[in-house]
Amino acid sequence: MDSYVIQMNGNGDLSSVLDVHVNINGRNTVLGKMKGRKARWAVRASDMSKKTFNPIRAIVDSMKVEPNPNKTMISLSIGDPTVFGNLPTDAEVTQAMKDALDSGKYNGYAPAIGYLSSREEIASYYHCPEAPLEAKDVILTSGCSQAIELALGVLANPGQNILIPRPGFSLYKTLAESMGIEVKLYNLLPEKSWEIDLKHLESLIDEKTACLIVNNPSNPCGSVFSKSHLQKILSVAARQCVPILADEIYGDMVFSDCKYEPLATLSTNVPILSCGGLAKRWLVPGWRLGWILIHDRRDIFGNEIRDGLVKLSQRILGPCTIVQGALKSIMRRTPQEFYHNTLSFLKSNADLCYGALAAVPGLRPIQPSGAMYLMVGIEMEHFPEFENDVEFSERLIAEQSVVCLPGKCFEYPNFFRVVITVPEVMMLEACSRIQEFCEKHYQSVEGAQEECDK
Repeated sequence: MDSYVIQMNGNGDLSSVLDVHVNINGRNTVLGKMKGRKARWAVRASDMSKKTFNPIRAIVDSMKVEPNPNKTMISLSIGDPTVFGNLPTDAEVTQAMKDALDSGKYNGYAPAIGYLSSREEIASYYHCPEAPLEAKDVILTSGCSQAIELALGVLANPGQNILIPRPGFSLYKTLAESMGIEVKLYNLLPEKSWEIDLKHLESLIDEKTACLIVNNPSNPCGSVFSKSHLQKILSVAARQCVPILADEIYGDMVFSDCKYEPLATLSTNVPILSCGGLAKRWLVPGWRLGWILIHDRRDIFGNEIRDGLVKLSQRILGPCTIVQGALKSIMRRTPQEFYHNTLSFLKSNADLCYGALAAVPGLRPIQPSGAMYLMVGIEMEHFPEFENDVEFSERLIAEQSVVCLPGKCFEYPNFFRVVITVPEVMMLEACSRIQEFCEKHYQSVEGAQEECDK
């Protein structure tokens, strides 16, 4: 019977390389060197984490400025309608969550793409003859932000590029660049109520373009595209064979003098992944339920995109099951009066803010038509003591304790964004302070030139 004796040469230390000798029946055989891991700590952040950059956080965190201690802080910077407590969700929405929790039916895992019954509910809610939907066309996600992430993840590979609006929601760029996807910015035109510069858009498309992101209604602009403009966007996409990722989280949040057209209802030959969620329309952003609606056209997405979305969904195993369980009641029992009252409030605040700031020397607000925002242009030549919109916004905080996001956060300098969800009295006070600030620092062009010549 063979006997085996393993002998390791050395002084008892475990070195990075060991000589291993095997004694078989008295014959000493060297099997070779076994390479071991060097015992030292070398923990480093991943390349993906290093490529993840949120411009809003970076800009805001760098604004090291203290508000005026004699004035109460008014924040017009946060796109969360729940912050001030003046826009609660409807009682029926809250009750639906309580019922789902009390039922005890939704404490386990759901399918990664969501319960079938919940996806059927979404499909039924958004189904229309121009853009039919079934449960298989719905992927439930953890908020609209994850819907956008999954849609980008299934449409684009590292090294490809996507087209995003300027000004636009910063998360598009944050997600894309972390995935190694190049971002190309197409221009929106403030003088045309933020319509897309279609010639510029089309000039950016090349053989590596994976998708076009269309955000309507818009964050940060508060703009709503007309039917004819959406048809022109679709014509560009069809001509260039580029699929569309439609960020429609503010869908239906449009003011009474405007009409929202879901992009998919106008498309006959461009496939669209439409991203939405409960966050804004139902005023519950913290509940983290979003969705992707797959509007395939001419079977261009086919099974590959659908299967890809399912596989990507399996990375985190789906959104909160309690909210999914409440979805049917939320969709069916929320009264129309709730939606109407929310939009009436937002329009009133938008009109109030636009009217007040339009009268301020050196400011050029752009009238919004929906969502929860408006953009305000700064005629920087009349404020020569400020180098840019970031410095303007910093001084507004320091002197007036009013916080607005500078346009740089949205790749659009010399503007700032106002959130219009604050209580009316706060909106009035903020506008009054902004007016006081601008009147203090405003200079005529001649005066500004004299200041520069000094």
